Amino acid sequence: MSRTYDDTMFIDAFEHEYTWLNGFMRNVRRYAARPAVIDPERNRVWSYAELNEETNRLAHALKKDGVGKDDVVMAALRNSPAFCTCYIAPRKIGGILLAANYNLAAGEMALLIDHNKPKVVIYSANVRDIIVHAEKMCREKPVRFVMADNVRQVPVPKHHISYEDYIAEMPSEEPKIDFRPHIYDEVLRLCTSGTTALPKSVPLNDINEVLSAHDVIMHYPLNAGDLCLNMTPLFHRGGCHCGGPCPSFYVGCAVVIMRSFKPQTALDWAEKYGITFMMGAPANLEMLARAQKRKKRDLSKLRGIVTMGAPLSRADCIRFLDVLTPNIFNGYGTTETFWNSFLRPCDLPDGAGSVGGSCIDDEVRVVRMYEGKRAEPDDTVPQDNEIVGEIIVRSPEKTTYSYYNNVSYAAEKFYKGWMYTGDTGTWDKNWFVTVRGRKDDMMVVAGENIYPTQIEEAILAHPKAKDCMVISVPDKVRGEAVCAYVVAEDKSLSVHELIDFCMHSPMLSRYKRPRYFAIVDELPRTATGKKMHYALKERAPADLERGVLRKD
Repeated sequence: MSRTYDDTMFIDAFEHEYTWLNGFMRNVRRYAARPAVIDPERNRVWSYAELNEETNRLAHALKKDGVGKDDVVMAALRNSPAFCTCYIAPRKIGGILLAANYNLAAGEMALLIDHNKPKVVIYSANVRDIIVHAEKMCREKPVRFVMADNVRQVPVPKHHISYEDYIAEMPSEEPKIDFRPHIYDEVLRLCTSGTTALPKSVPLNDINEVLSAHDVIMHYPLNAGDLCLNMTPLFHRGGCHCGGPCPSFYVGCAVVIMRSFKPQTALDWAEKYGITFMMGAPANLEMLARAQKRKKRDLSKLRGIVTMGAPLSRADCIRFLDVLTPNIFNGYGTTETFWNSFLRPCDLPDGAGSVGGSCIDDEVRVVRMYEGKRAEPDDTVPQDNEIVGEIIVRSPEKTTYSYYNNVSYAAEKFYKGWMYTGDTGTWDKNWFVTVRGRKDDMMVVAGENIYPTQIEEAILAHPKAKDCMVISVPDKVRGEAVCAYVVAEDKSLSVHELIDFCMHSPMLSRYKRPRYFAIVDELPRTATGKKMHYALKERAPADLERGVLRKD
């Protein structure tokens, strides 16, 4: 294609030099002595220079084990300094990091290994037994298993090696490579749950990484003087990209490591270190607010708390703004596309309950739903905040529109540059979207479509209710019957009280009132706090048979 200028040098420089790794290396030179990783539990700090040197040693060790262009390194790591070095080291030698959920069962971990064929598996000591079991179960055998983040000095399994020993004799200089990086090279592979035991593998390329970092940097905004504490797992898209290694190391700020979330500790660290951004699910914010009310900490350095995974109710939002910080952010998106709509402090509390409007480079729409076919991207529902449709997102800068080795699933989810999320929702004249549930969570009771979100919100208005999830079970008369699983805030809460409350709730039509109730200790959620309705729906028939679900 001819242009009005000579684009040769631009194309060459842009496609080969505009990489995330080059951005990180600029900060190694600019901020060599400044902190990159802070590990309060082990009282250790890595400067940008030190982080780069350790990353190089890991890269040399991986290279010695045969990791090269497009080879996979699997990390089953909790939040740790090792996760940070694993995030960077494979791309220095052309490899791909597979960030695995360390909470997977051994069988699921074995399936992940067989599907992705990693040459090296690096894992946290706290999941040692799971990895050992997975090693026996998997058909594809990695060259090396490396046990990292061994805070409790757990014995290293036979034939495995400790992270420290793995990198001990390796040089700290930059590894030599025999290829030229390209912005379309896959550098990261994330996992998202599906209907099978094998998590779907989501490939991200280098330009996805750069532009995901840019998205966070401009939305917060984030700068080199910030300190970020992510209270959710870094293996998730929201973990590594929302104030995790991706934007933090690209802009030159520091990451504070929290291995497992403890609200009191998070607040203590925010005060001690002057943390400027904290990231977590709404459940994290709830626990932070309670801990802050019990013992007030100085959070004056906090420039924002970013939440994701679920909308904030207006009441919760007002409380968090009052108790924690006036700067609350709420993002909505997917593993495949990062976040795609965003509520900023100026949007709250009025926008609470919705997931806001589209991010700067993204577009979010609500399209009609049809039986047996998808709607075209321009076949939208009215912007009246009443008619429910499917939420679709266009985010070409942050997704590859693909799954690793799963063409059929990609064809189901991606169409004409849009991702069909499977979430249902409404939108208003300001283009603000409100999530109503999942397409597969929709219930049909006596011919009426019912979405769980409204019923859950109504039940949570009960002062003794802490958490709630609504699903359905088969019913001979109605087709489906509504069930409510409730976690009690006050242990005196009874099913009778819930029945009476729902009967008199002004927010629940008669046909929307739950027919069955159960008071439980906890509800199934993902690592980032999203409700797993499908998991509860699978167990509901057995609960019904055993009498756990009580009838109205």
